[in-house]
Amino acid sequence: MSNETLSDLFDMARVVYNEDSAELHYCLKITEYVKEVIPYLPKSNSLNALYWKVLLWEAPNRFESFLLYMEKNRPYKKKFYEPRMNPLRIVAQDLQDLEDGKYDFYGLSMPPRVGKSTICIFFFAWIIGKRPDSHNAMSGHSGILADRFHNDLIKLTENEEYTFHEIFPDVNLQMKSSEKNELYYDAVESFATTTCRGIDGTWTGAVDISQDGYLYVDDLVRDRKESLSPKRLEGRYQDYLNILVDRKNDGSRELMVGTRWNVMDPLGKIEKQYKNNPRYKFRKLPALNEKGESNFDYPVKGFSTKYYHDMRDKLDKNEWMAKFMQTPFVREGLLFPADGLRYYNGILPEGDHRVVGACDVAWGGGDSLSMPIGYEYPNGDVYIPSWIFNKGPKETTIPLVTGKIMGEKLTEIQFEANNGGDMYSDKVSAELEKHNYHCSCSYKKAPGNMEKMTKMVAYSGDVKRHFIFLDPEHQDQEYSDAMDELNMTVQIGDNEHDDAGDGITQLAIKIYGDVGGPANIISSPV
Repeated sequence: MSNETLSDLFDMARVVYNEDSAELHYCLKITEYVKEVIPYLPKSNSLNALYWKVLLWEAPNRFESFLLYMEKNRPYKKKFYEPRMNPLRIVAQDLQDLEDGKYDFYGLSMPPRVGKSTICIFFFAWIIGKRPDSHNAMSGHSGILADRFHNDLIKLTENEEYTFHEIFPDVNLQMKSSEKNELYYDAVESFATTTCRGIDGTWTGAVDISQDGYLYVDDLVRDRKESLSPKRLEGRYQDYLNILVDRKNDGSRELMVGTRWNVMDPLGKIEKQYKNNPRYKFRKLPALNEKGESNFDYPVKGFSTKYYHDMRDKLDKNEWMAKFMQTPFVREGLLFPADGLRYYNGILPEGDHRVVGACDVAWGGGDSLSMPIGYEYPNGDVYIPSWIFNKGPKETTIPLVTGKIMGEKLTEIQFEANNGGDMYSDKVSAELEKHNYHCSCSYKKAPGNMEKMTKMVAYSGDVKRHFIFLDPEHQDQEYSDAMDELNMTVQIGDNEHDDAGDGITQLAIKIYGDVGGPANIISSPV
């Protein structure tokens, strides 16, 4: 096939579209064919010129053509999309399908620094060009992130290094507010074409997402620390619903991007709710493919297989799987998942019960003294009305422990004897004697880390079946901190701290007895 024939096909596609824009899909099939044939013909200036003409014509309607043509004048080493086309091409197609109306929601999770946010910012620049009178919003966990979105959009649409004004010659920035991070590309509209604002900013009355617009949410979860708190994750999800989603009009579409830290993060909750809905699309691209090779070994600023293998060897398994492999903390690894426990509203049942306490002593180093109090009832239910969970020195915690013992009317309590826990027990006993309060304070040496986890696993079923915790509304700060740590205690992998799990397990041992006692040798039956 000759250059002239390809040029004629391209001209035919343009003529058909000019006569009937409803035939766009057919015309794009023709231009796609032209692009596919060009690489098989001898290189020439005219053929190269034809290629760029086709991309320019397609760019208002083909996202990948927009990506390629936008960086036409940039040197290869400075280009974003072309060096990263594999595997970002699949993301570009997903975003095309989102704009074509195939989906209402698109969730994307990829490792850090591989281009997931940048391709979405390009997508927003494309939407601005296509519909400057639409209203769109971009948000993230902070105003700093919103500032980046705002500045990048200005750069893409106004910097001469990019070809935005060739693709959309009639679209210009009419007004901007750096203070409010608002960009207006239509002088008539009362709401901005795009507003970039952190989730903690002002949204009500200030932001509108039109029925042909988009809500783009990027990294609602700030970091790993925030991801480990079920209460914070739920709070973030509620903010997302009540602050961000609340600004959408009927028909608005949504794009959510983020690192999949946790099964309970906003993206995970949405996926769980809509996983069987064909209007919701979720794409996860892990750092390594099934052969253990890097998916992001880009020729420019890429990440090699060795780089990812080194990261895998350094990181905790759960963090590696979540942050790089897009496999968030899984339910099978959680010993005490938040939604697997029982809760009550702070009102204890009437009737006889015994009060039981156990204390995991801490002397500093970031560990917490963990002392849950259990009210055991005849039916086997154990209510946990209070929990000391404190990182303070012994001068702080001994008065707290002493006061809790007397306040809850405990008659016996067991302390973990490791690292001076026996001395701690003696000091508490001495303080109780000063108040003329009688309580049996015993201590027992705790097992090593492996045996400690074995006991947590052994008693986790009893805790989930019989222990009843205060609901979040009725928890004080220490109780809440203890629950956050308890809910993220994993069976496989490293736990940065296991004081909450250890404390609740010691309480269970105090109630049910230690299943790990010495073995008895018996004769084998004949």
